Amino acid sequence: MPVTVRIPTPLRKLTQEQDIVSASGDTLAAIVSNLETTYPGLEARLLDEGGEIRRFVNVFVNGEDVRFLDGLSTAVAEGDEVSIVPAVAGGAARPPSE
Repeated sequence: MPVTVRIPTPLRKLTQEQDIVSASGDTLAAIVSNLETTYPGLEARLLDEGGEIRRFVNVFVNGEDVRFLDGLSTAVAEGDEVSIVPAVAGGAARPPSE
């Protein structure tokens, strides 16, 4: 069952510069495994040594953060959209000095 996966700019060198790819699987874990088969190296960028989603990577299924669903066990179905979004770090914004 094909699922649409949105790839962020920093990972597109692994997908031949494609920003949207298709993957198959019935869970997010299966999608990641399928992506690794097609685009070697992607799994290592998404998962840590313990096999969990890296701390600074956010993954959404149909706009829902998988950390608040079932993580890698989150179910996906044909036509769903998975978005990979690198976390943005930064300090607090300060107003301009007067």
